[in-house]
Parts: sequence; structure tokens; C-alpha cells
Amino acid sequence: MILIQLSDLHVGSQFQPEVFETLVKEVNSLNPDVIVITGDLTNEGLMKEYEKCKSLLTKFNTKKILSISGNHDYRNTGYLLFKKYFPFESVNELDDDVVLVTIGTARPDRNEGEVGYRQNLWLERTMKKYKDKVKILAMHHHLVAIPDTGSDQLTVIDAGDVLRTILDTGVDLVLCGHKHRPWVWNFGKLMVVNAGAATSERVRGMFENTYNIITISDKKVQVDLKIVGGKREPIDDIVNNYHQFGDD
Repeated sequence: MILIQLSDLHVGSQFQPEVFETLVKEVNSLNPDVIVITGDLTNEGLMKEYEKCKSLLTKFNTKKILSISGNHDYRNTGYLLFKKYFPFESVNELDDDVVLVTIGTARPDRNEGEVGYRQNLWLERTMKKYKDKVKILAMHHHLVAIPDTGSDQLTVIDAGDVLRTILDTGVDLVLCGHKHRPWVWNFGKLMVVNAGAATSERVRGMFENTYNIITISDKKVQVDLKIVGGKREPIDDIVNNYHQFGDD
């Protein structure tokens, strides 16, 4: 199974149409089973941005597209429009071996993320139902702080409670966006993967538009980072080969 994680399209003033066209060609050539978009599909949550984004996503050839709202999508009461343009199911059994669960972390007129007590309880009950599957959780806000992204105040404010639930229920993979910086944290069985910005001109760290390619075979998960129009490499490489700019 091949999943593509896109994030932070920012259709609107930050959007780069030429990058998107390259992205579509690359993703379609992979013939993915599922595309999951981890938030900020729009830049200001405006109806015209939603309409344009909805039209653009029809260019992808895939069985299923799952879209999660981000803080930019919630701007200007955009939260009232998101479910209209991008209806979704929170629990998605992708095949006999894989389940993908989404949670909402965006809140109106707030940039920081929050899961909340009730949603965290729901997450715990839901994940415990799937003992023998590869369990994937997708959200917009980054669950763990990421290098090269400045202040960490905009992470999930109740991240401790959520991490406890994730580890207690045996989640294999967490997919996040928000910070426009690709990264991965490995916690034994658990991988927390952050996507870069797929088409926004505002990139961080690598200074290139990127997305993630997730391959699942025999219940084993491999995540590769793909630069739009550039190379593909295991996402672990950006951690293993990390250096701060300006280092000798």
C-alpha cells in the first residue's frame, strides 16, 4: 500500500501553481492508494480558496483523499466551510491491515493546536479496537517540537495527554503538518512524522517544497521524503545527516 502525505498547500496568496502541477505529475506516477492532506489546504479560509482547492484536488488520481483542517482553514469562519467542501470520515479502514484515524486540532481564530479531553478519550477507545492493524493517526498541528521552526508555543497544547494515549494504544505512525518543516521522531515502535509544505512558498529548514511517501508492506512502515521536482530519500536521513546552517 502506498500513502501520500501532503500538507500546507495554502491555496491563496502563498500558493505556487507551477509547484502544484509538478506535484500532481509526481504523485500520479506513484499510483497511490490514499492521499492524506494534513491541514492548511487554504491560506485564509475563504470560500474562493476552498472552491479553487476543491477543483485542484480533482487532478490527483487515487482511490481516496482524506483532508484534515488546519488553523489557516479555520480563519474567517472557514471552519463552517471545511466540512462542506471536504467531508471526511474520522476512522478509515484502508485494508485488512491498516487503519487511519484523524483528529481535529484546529480551533477558530487560534494558531495553537488542541485535541481536548473528549476527543482524546474517543481516540483511546477507537485505537484500542484495532489490536492487529497498523495504526496511523493524522492531525494538523505538530505533536512534538521540531528543529529550525522557532517558538514551540504553537504545538498541541495538550500533547502530553495525547502522547500517553498514542503510546498506550500502540499507534505505529503519527502524521502531522503545520510547521512547514519535514522531520521525524522515532520512539521505538512509534514514528512521529512531520510533512513540509507541499506548495506554499513559505518553507523552513530544507527551503524546498516536499511531501512524504509512505509504503506499508507486511505491516512494516517505510516513510520517504520527496522534494517536489527533486530527490527521494528515507525521511530518517534528514535527522541522521542534520546540521545547523552555519556549521563548519
